[in-house]
Amino acid sequence: MAKKLNSFDGLVFSTNRNIDLQKNDDEPEDTISPEKQNLKVNIDKRNRGGKVVTLITGFVGSEESLSDLCKSLKTKCGVGGSAKDGEIIIQGELKDKVVNILKSLSYRVK
Repeated sequence: MAKKLNSFDGLVFSTNRNIDLQKNDDEPEDTISPEKQNLKVNIDKRNRGGKVVTLITGFVGSEESLSDLCKSLKTKCGVGGSAKDGEIIIQGELKDKVVNILKSLSYRVK
């Protein structure tokens, strides 16, 4: 009986006979309140075809909360962007504007 490889989250081989191969997606990650978040805002242009983006890292919480924050930032900045793996990418060099928006939303920003 063959199972899909993606259901093992990258597991290729294990000698552990007691390994649990069940996915544990039952527990959603709790989103920390904005006052307790430590976000870092940087300008990044590596591996982006020479284009500059504003990168927000350090978000702790669910993917849904991350995408909601990303959508809010994109709307207020009037640009595109994306959110995944705890990072938000906003197109363009908008560090000062993003920092001010995050501070107005009660996030701690560095």
